Parts: sequence; structure tokens; C-alpha cells
Amino acid sequence: MVAGLREFALRSRDGSGKPVLDESNGEELMHVQPSVAVALGNRPVESPGTLYITSRKLIWLSDVDMAKGYAVDFLSISLHAVSRDPEAYSSPCIYAQIEVGEDEDDDDSDTESTEVLDLSKIREMRLVPSDSTQLETMFDVFCECAELNPEPVEEEEEEEESGHNWVFSADQMDVRGGDEDAEWQISQSPTSVIGHSNGDEGLAQPMLELQINDQRFEDAEEMVHESETKDHH
Repeated sequence: MVAGLREFALRSRDGSGKPVLDESNGEELMHVQPSVAVALGNRPVESPGTLYITSRKLIWLSDVDMAKGYAVDFLSISLHAVSRDPEAYSSPCIYAQIEVGEDEDDDDSDTESTEVLDLSKIREMRLVPSDSTQLETMFDVFCECAELNPEPVEEEEEEEESGHNWVFSADQMDVRGGDEDAEWQISQSPTSVIGHSNGDEGLAQPMLELQINDQRFEDAEEMVHESETKDHH
């Protein structure tokens, strides 16, 4: 399930203002970048705060409102890049695309730029540091942490990759006959069809015929032939 962007206001009680991490599950703080403003979707940029990059997610906490903050898991970030083009955005920033839930309204009339902020519909986020020379450092940490959070592989895909599935549909079977030396061959020829009718074409049903090319049958035929020859002598 895609978590998307969400509110985050869990700060430590030691007065440092740092976020509370899920350390019991191995979450670690990787980088802290002060004086970073955030712009969500098409909304105006918000007052600067502090960006915390952990091994699991991005956390932005406001320096003005201690109860305000946002978080997004790396698994929900589909793209991140350094943007320096003033035509794309007025300030150099880290641009990120965020995946939203499948059940969310996907039309152009979402509420990104309205007064009511629905974080579940935010698909874009820009992180604007006051010191633009830090963009490359931020981006490198982004990449490092993204690699720590690969997309999970579906169970069905794992089974297909690790096991052998011996059930095939007709479309999956090679009906061209394959190599002549193949031990098992599949053919779908109108002249060699299992269960075809005599004269009544309307009842003829094309079926797959399994032809077995087994050396054992040839050996057995030779043995029978030799036995008959000896009996005649």
C-alpha cells in the first residue's frame, strides 16, 4: 500500500527538536539539512524548516510551528532530481514525485492549490535549501537512501522466478514442433489431430497431440524384429 505524503509531528523531548525515529526497526538518521523551505504541489513555498533524511524516509519539520511537519517514505517517492532551471521553478531545489493511492481521485481538479490541504493527493514536492551549494550533497544522500529501500517483489513474481510451473495453456506451448532432436514435441496439424471425426468436419476439434520421440521404443522394435528372425531360422 502506498503511504504517500503525511503529517509528522513526533519530536524528541530532549529539546533538540529532532524527529522520533523507528529505531527498533533499524531506522537511522543519515543527514540533517537546516534552512530548507518546502513547496507542496502548486502551493506557495512554506517557511524554512529542517530536513531530516533517514534510512527509511524524508522528514521536514517547521522551525516556526513546532507542531507542523511532513514525512514521506522513500518507497513512495517515484522520482527525485536536482532542479536548477528557473523556468521550471524560481529557486534551485530537489524535486520529488510522490506516488498516491490507487483509490485517490486522479483528475485535474484536485485540491493541491486550494486552502484545504489534502496530503494524500500531493504528487509533487520541492525542497529548497537556503544554500543551493548543498543540493548535490542532498541529492547524493537521497540516492543512497533510495537504494536502501528497493521496491518489494510480489509473492507471485517470486514463485514464478524460483519455481517451475508445469501447467501451460495452449498459447504458452510451442506448437511449431521445435528441434528435430527434441525428446518431446508438440504439433497442431490438421492431419494429425486427436479425436477428429471421419467425414464430418463440423465435429472435428483441433487438439494438441503429444508426440514422444523416445529411443526406448526404437530399441524395443529392433528386439522384436530380431526375435522374429530367429524363430524363422
